[in-house]
Formats: sequence, structure tokens, C-alpha cells
Amino acid sequence: MDGLVIGNIIIVAFTLAILSYFVGCSKIASYFKVINVLGAEEIAVFLFAVIGASLGFLWYNFHPAEIFMGDTGSLFLGGILGMVSVFIKQEFVFFCLSGIFVIETLSVIIQIFYYKLTGNRMFKMAPIHHHFEMSGLSETKITIRFWIMGIIFSVFSFILFVLWNK
Repeated sequence: MDGLVIGNIIIVAFTLAILSYFVGCSKIASYFKVINVLGAEEIAVFLFAVIGASLGFLWYNFHPAEIFMGDTGSLFLGGILGMVSVFIKQEFVFFCLSGIFVIETLSVIIQIFYYKLTGNRMFKMAPIHHHFEMSGLSETKITIRFWIMGIIFSVFSFILFVLWNK
């Protein structure tokens, strides 16, 4: 799927950049009653650089793709985002923020266990975005809908950040 991962990486990185700034700024951190992490606002600068590079990649990777990321790139970017969540001490918020990635992973796990138990497939193909593709939805429609879901998870995670720490 052209741009499915990188679009959601941009959304998650942007949300984490905002949270990094909030956690790094002592006045904002005290307002939200979170642990102030010295230097965390510098992580926001790094994440905006990741966002810029990701936008450049998306420019050439939008349908039809000219460049493919593969597992190496996606695992590296996911590792960056996971590392940042540990640095800013917002691991639970990151889990909720990464809802798309969690759903994709769970769809593969469910498919394997269901197949081993019953001998049948629960989805037409795993991960779940391929199930939707085999069900007749276009790649562009699936990608944009996953981006919309990523934005919803982002808003939910920001609300969780605000309410969890009160």
C-alpha cells in the first residue's frame, strides 16, 4: 500500500512532537501534571526533522509508488517513535496513539491463531489492509481511511494525555 505506513508515521510523530514539547517545557508540564523531562523539547525538533523526511518520502511514494520502504525503514521509524515515548515517559499514550499499528499486528496474530485452531482463515489475507484490498476497496481509499483512523487515534491519545495526568 503506497503511503499507508508513512502517513501514519507522520501523524504519530507529529503528536509525539507536541507531547515532547509539553513534557520538556516546565510550565506546561506542571500545568498537565506530568514529569518534566529536561531536554525533551529537543526531541520535538528531532521529530519534526523525521516528519520532514517522511513528507519527502511520501512525495515520491504516493500512488503509484516509485520508492518502497520495506521492513527495514518501517521498523527503524517505529523504533524511533517507541524510543521517544520511553524518553518522554508516555508509553501508555503511545500504545493508544499507535492504534493502527496495533490493529495491523493483531490482525496477523489473530489470522495465525485462528488458522492453527480451525484450519480456516478469518481474514481473506493478513495484515488487515490486504483483507480490505481483496474485498474490493482501492488502495487509495484504504490508505486515506487508515490515515483518518490514525488522526482519530491521535486526537484520542492527546485527550488521554490531558485527562490521564490530571
